[in-house]
Formats: sequence, structure tokens, C-alpha cells
Amino acid sequence: MANNWNIPDWLEKEVRERDTKCVYCGTDFTSAKVARKTAASWEHIINDASIVTRENIALCCCGCNSSKGQKQLLVWLESKYYQDLGISSKSVAPIIKEAIAAEQEQHALLEGLERGERAVLEGKTYSQSDAKARMSKWLN
Repeated sequence: MANNWNIPDWLEKEVRERDTKCVYCGTDFTSAKVARKTAASWEHIINDASIVTRENIALCCCGCNSSKGQKQLLVWLESKYYQDLGISSKSVAPIIKEAIAAEQEQHALLEGLERGERAVLEGKTYSQSDAKARMSKWLN
């Protein structure tokens, strides 16, 4: 497998040592001559080829890479392909578990910002002193 993604040699070596099976389905890699679907392919967990870090570069089988395509990780985790293979957030490689946690945290932050913006637009915000007064029954 040639590295056409500008992955530095040191990082390629590190990822190849870390990801000895598909980071998603756990299948053993084969030569593309044996089966293209189970051959190793470079995966950008966040679909941005300019993010070339150990947290974003992984090896997965061509089947999983093809299925995921440009989908966000959390969206792909809900796909029929993913579910049909019996893959779960518990069965994926640690690098993917970390990516899932980071994406979930990002989504939670964005949802919090969205709720805050909605509260401001709807006039449902309070000053700090008003908020303390309203919450005092729970804080004492």
C-alpha cells in the first residue's frame, strides 16, 4: 500500500504498528490480491486530509473505509453497514473510541451553545444574581 496522503514516515510507522487490524471491524488485513475488501487503507477519522496527526490517521479495511466515505464518525456509527457487522463503540479500536468521545463532547458543547442562543432569543436569560436566587433552594 503506497502512502499518497503525505503522511510522514515516522507517523506511518507508528500507525502501522498501532493498527494491525481494521480499527472499526477488527478484521485481519489481507493483501489486495487476496481480497480488496479486507486490504488495509488509510483512514482520516475526521474527513480532512490536511489533518495528519496520530489522532486522525488510522488503518481500516477497504470495506469499512468505503462504507464510511465522507460521513462523520457518529453518523456512520448509526449506518446499516456498521450495525449489520455487529460493530459497536465498545468493539472498535482505542483510537476510534477516543475519536467518538471527542466528537460526542463537541456535539454536547454545540448543543449547549444552541440552547443558550435560543434562551437569549426567547428572553429566558437571567442575571447572575437572579439565577443564584432561583437556584438557592437547590444549592443550600
